[in-house]
Amino acid sequence: MIPLPWYLTLAAALFCIGLYGALTRRNAVAILMSLELMLNAVNINLVAFSRYVTPAALTGQVFALFVIAIAAAEAALGLAIIIAIYRARETVNADEINLMKW
Repeated sequence: MIPLPWYLTLAAALFCIGLYGALTRRNAVAILMSLELMLNAVNINLVAFSRYVTPAALTGQVFALFVIAIAAAEAALGLAIIIAIYRARETVNADEINLMKW
């Protein structure tokens, strides 16, 4: 059986990689992919803590399913917004998207 700190280290590494990608990327699709990576790190934490703290209860797995459903909705909505912005501005560079500015 793999110890809990290994799962937490993996999740922390994935979250840090996703955070770095979300803060340094300019492409909106890459930013969305980084957000998905961070949500997957959260899912690893939820399932690992559920497995080691209360193995009989499935609360971590249920919360992980909710996070996966929310991530799917976020990806669909985010891609729709990116496509709409691309049609209007012909760019997906986050620095050049200034639709909310006066």
